[in-house]
Amino acid sequence: MKIIRILLIAFLIFIFFNGIIFCKNPGDVYVIPIKGEINRATYNFLNSTLNRILDNSPQAIIFEIDTYGGFISEAEKIKNLIIDLEIPTISFVNNKAESAGVLITISSEKVVMAQSSTIGSAETDPNTEKVLSMWRAFLRDVAQLRGRDPKIIEAMADADIYIEGLSKEGKLLNLTGNEAQKYGICDLISNDYDEILAYFGIPYNSIVKIEESIGLKFAKILSNPYMSTLLLTIGFAGMVIEVFTPGFGIGGTISIIAFGLFFYGNMAAGNSQWTSLAVFIIGLILILIEALIPGFGLPGIAGIILVILGTILAMGSLSSALVSISVAIIITTIISILMIKYGYKSPIFDRIVLSTSQKDEEGYLSSATKDEYLDKEGIAVTELRPSGMIEIDGEKLDALSDGSFIPRGSKIKVARVEGSKIIVRRI
Repeated sequence: MKIIRILLIAFLIFIFFNGIIFCKNPGDVYVIPIKGEINRATYNFLNSTLNRILDNSPQAIIFEIDTYGGFISEAEKIKNLIIDLEIPTISFVNNKAESAGVLITISSEKVVMAQSSTIGSAETDPNTEKVLSMWRAFLRDVAQLRGRDPKIIEAMADADIYIEGLSKEGKLLNLTGNEAQKYGICDLISNDYDEILAYFGIPYNSIVKIEESIGLKFAKILSNPYMSTLLLTIGFAGMVIEVFTPGFGIGGTISIIAFGLFFYGNMAAGNSQWTSLAVFIIGLILILIEALIPGFGLPGIAGIILVILGTILAMGSLSSALVSISVAIIITTIISILMIKYGYKSPIFDRIVLSTSQKDEEGYLSSATKDEYLDKEGIAVTELRPSGMIEIDGEKLDALSDGSFIPRGSKIKVARVEGSKIIVRRI
């Protein structure tokens, strides 16, 4: 009996400790923000963040969304990231999910909207038939996958889709949180993470909030196409100001800062690598070489091509880059014209254009003057039609008539002298 008691106690102890060892606590729930413009920086942030936290076996992921939208291409890639996850996913619209934000929102298994939040207005830009058709297909496919009404989702992107009692003719659909819940676009109205997780029956150890770094927020602002255009314009304008001012001053400083911010923002956002900056700098050097050499040849052409190529590589989008460069060049040209008009002189241009003048009153003469013949009389040795030969004091000279024909042998008088030219009239 003593042996049986010992074995029983040992067995109970074994079961107890194995229960402690093999009973794992539920994992953490991670909250990842999707805020601001949807661009490549947003995708890179989500991709790297998901790769990092998936190693920790999360219990679920909440995507906290507050965006006016952005690039369709990046939204489509983010959609794929979310759909491929094999853990519970929740989209929490904390304020607004507009445009590309609609696709990202419905990509999660569950959708929660905060009080006073909205979702919709997902029209494409440009709103061409080709782009809109592709975008509607993206939305419809995900809506069907997640059990949402595809017609309601498509009405957010296409104003031609009319849903009686819900949308207005010719207007994009935009829903409040309560409306979205009523029509099955969202599952819950809540502002509390604990309430959200309890509603969906998701156990968890703790809620971990991921924050965007200051560098990432700064990069997202700088990589915005409008900001990139502004920085390029300031950069080129600064170069022009530097060209028109002696020495290295404020124009060159502003130009370097603007170009630096432009390339930093796009590289930090993942749009480009150091290659784009190297190509751009080489292009600027070639343009500078061309400015110092008279004529327009290979360095200038190659420099312009490399500057455009470097900008395209930096922005990662041909259309955006061309628009930005065009705006920057137009504004820079206007600034150059104004500076020339108001009398600014460029030290570089002075090397190219011959602006030195040698005036008579300063002692410079193009050739020997013939002022001593002024008002003297003589004879026309040849006919003057209007040029010919005259003789004054036994010396034969080339001369021009004052406009009238002078026959040979006529008496003449020197009316005026212009440098080496003798102009005569008949007397």
